[in-house]
Amino acid sequence: MEARARIPVSPPHPNPTASYWHTPLSPLANHLSAKTLPETIDTVIIGSGISGAMVAWNLLSAHPSQSTLMLEARTACGGASGRNGGHTKAASYRTYATHASELGKAEALRIARLEHANILATHAFAKEQGIDCENALCETVDIIYDPATFKQAVVAVKMIEADVRPEEREEGGVGAYKIWSKEEAMEKFYVAGENESEAVKGKEEVVGALSYLAGRLSAYKFVTGVLGLCVEKGMGLFTHTPASDIKPVPDAKDGFTWEIRTARGAVRAKNVVVTTNGYTANLLPEMQGRIVPLRGQITAQRPGPKARLPTLLPTTYSFIYRNGYEYMIPRPVPTTPEGQHIVIGGGLGRLPNDGASEFGTCDDSILNPETSRYLKETAKGFFGERNWGEQGEGGKERIVQEWTGIMGATTDGVPFVGEMPGKKGLWLSAGFNGHGMVLCFKSADALTHLLSGGAPDEIDWFPKSFLLTEKRIRESVFEGRRDMKL
Repeated sequence: MEARARIPVSPPHPNPTASYWHTPLSPLANHLSAKTLPETIDTVIIGSGISGAMVAWNLLSAHPSQSTLMLEARTACGGASGRNGGHTKAASYRTYATHASELGKAEALRIARLEHANILATHAFAKEQGIDCENALCETVDIIYDPATFKQAVVAVKMIEADVRPEEREEGGVGAYKIWSKEEAMEKFYVAGENESEAVKGKEEVVGALSYLAGRLSAYKFVTGVLGLCVEKGMGLFTHTPASDIKPVPDAKDGFTWEIRTARGAVRAKNVVVTTNGYTANLLPEMQGRIVPLRGQITAQRPGPKARLPTLLPTTYSFIYRNGYEYMIPRPVPTTPEGQHIVIGGGLGRLPNDGASEFGTCDDSILNPETSRYLKETAKGFFGERNWGEQGEGGKERIVQEWTGIMGATTDGVPFVGEMPGKKGLWLSAGFNGHGMVLCFKSADALTHLLSGGAPDEIDWFPKSFLLTEKRIRESVFEGRRDMKL
């Protein structure tokens, strides 16, 4: 993995695979606020995903007199936020025991509570601002196919239940979990007793399941909705304007201490916020090997004409096996006979060497054919052909669309949030390890607090392990994604 982490990080590919979520494109997709960049700006934000959008919103709300500019290499929300699985799901129990062992119980609880709060805050913000983004809180279920993994999962859940406050164990709380037997899971969640995918070697039987609070939404619609609000508040938005370099301005007595260079010219800023996730090391070389690009792959599938699933599945899913997991949401599509599409992605754990080939990869213009072969069989495999319905000729008509996107994996499994050491006014919020939907919103709150002059101690709800420090950078050794196994 260290060799994969050393692969130089390139800029975003100009012609990525078409994302399912980008149809239809937002009116802001190709937005240019002006023909040329301004000479100076108070804050430049690089990247237009959830992190960039929420930092912009926070700054514009807290400091309306200050100027804000956003640069995006591709179309608006053209990166991971516009290419993900639409799943606001924490699965905090899967990392809780590790965090408690390495960071202490207090920090492990702080992380779990942040993830839970992030889910609630994201959905609440969308509702409050009237953003039409298929916003729904719901139950989620983890169907587990490996006895040892299920046993460890139950132990971890019991740990969380013991450590949280009593009210947090109530329905919808951070410590509220339900445990299901194999038979209960098959009946309640419409899954087959064993994986029926022809692409899976060996027998994988359902052992049990866990359910808890999560949600689903179109992150693309959410982000472009926020960007629209920000543009209305005066933010400059420049799409198709990749930043090529960030340099300090020598002897900048006017306070504009950073110069950001682009093909449209250069702009000087007092603060620069980098929210480019997997691409971060392309602009910040010191993050090479600390935030490592990771290509993910997702499909949207339609159930067969004789499917025995509800018109809209009431829960979201993860399907967890010995070496990894897949994630899935139902998306309502009332214009189709089936009434829904099944958005399911993953497959990393099915590849050789735990998917090592996908680490260090920045190219989301192509599909991995081995992953494609596997993902095509996933919905039928997990739900079973009886529930999934007729496959037809080879099942090809079941695949609505398939696409890839680039995530950012970190050495210690948590993001980097804060000011770059020794570089006053240069800020970073990135490295979300495929869990940006449950980390970005609140991380943006924390970053905005710090950028506005607040002290870290004033945000005691934010995990200290997330803060960007020289020690974290210096001691980082990349060993791969840390959430694939319990």
